[in-house]
Amino acid sequence: MAPQHKSSIWFYATSWLSYFFWHMFKWLLRRITGKCELQRICYNHREGAPRTMRIEKSLRCSKSTLLQNVLSREQHGSVQECVSQVMKLKVINQEAHPIFALRFGQCLEQIWSYQALVKEVEMTRLLRYDSLNETHETLLMELWCKLVPERQLPSRITKEWSYIGFQGDDPATDFRGMGMLGLHNLLFFASQYRNAARHVLQRSHHPKFRYSLAIVGINITSMAYHLLCCGALKNHMYNTVIGAPSLLHFHLTYSYLLYEFDKFWFAEEPADIMEFSRVREKFLSQVSEYLQSEYARLKLDISDENMLAPDQG
Repeated sequence: MAPQHKSSIWFYATSWLSYFFWHMFKWLLRRITGKCELQRICYNHREGAPRTMRIEKSLRCSKSTLLQNVLSREQHGSVQECVSQVMKLKVINQEAHPIFALRFGQCLEQIWSYQALVKEVEMTRLLRYDSLNETHETLLMELWCKLVPERQLPSRITKEWSYIGFQGDDPATDFRGMGMLGLHNLLFFASQYRNAARHVLQRSHHPKFRYSLAIVGINITSMAYHLLCCGALKNHMYNTVIGAPSLLHFHLTYSYLLYEFDKFWFAEEPADIMEFSRVREKFLSQVSEYLQSEYARLKLDISDENMLAPDQG
């Protein structure tokens, strides 16, 4: 018998045995504790990612197609209706276990809302910047005003855009990769954290470690987008947002990444902008590693608290 064939048989045999013993173990726990796996998770694990991630895994690995389908909001009505269906399926008395209903419902809301956030972010990314769209143009001009309020642009098409980090005379061409998502991210950071944004802009003009803020900002949008879509932001979102993660929380995550990348860039002391890819990958690797922790929580850490105080103006 060929070695490759033997290894295949061994793999499937060990996989089947693992599957069998795991479900046997869960059956024994149910008999001993009187609680199903979903109940044990809700009662024994901390709110946030430690609980929601385990609930998500339990549903995904369930032998029941009905429980697997709970992960898809399209097949259900409200969270409350879905919780009632699951409790009926798992023979859980609703009057005797109100805490389970509450906690399981919170987990479902987080899971479904994360899926909805991915779709919303994707829709925004697919929306192309249109120079003929008055709303798009207004947002672009607002970005300039937030970052450089002391200077007026001489015209819509001008080399002045390079001051805030665009490549050419018309920023519209730089949004092609991330669409309107890139503009919305930049504008959120510049609007809600105006002092920090202007601080970063000044640093981007450093004589030795200079970089193009807008282009780097759009690149960070791409980073945040891919982290969201692959599920890497789940631990952070579930720990940060008790209710439903929304586009606001994606913008906040982006703001964290952009601000922290600026600090990382200077800490790396790159020889020139040609080292951007190396620095970016190193930064992404560190962020990704941290996000694997079930206690991950991306939070802006600023020595000058006033610098990142949300703008009230």
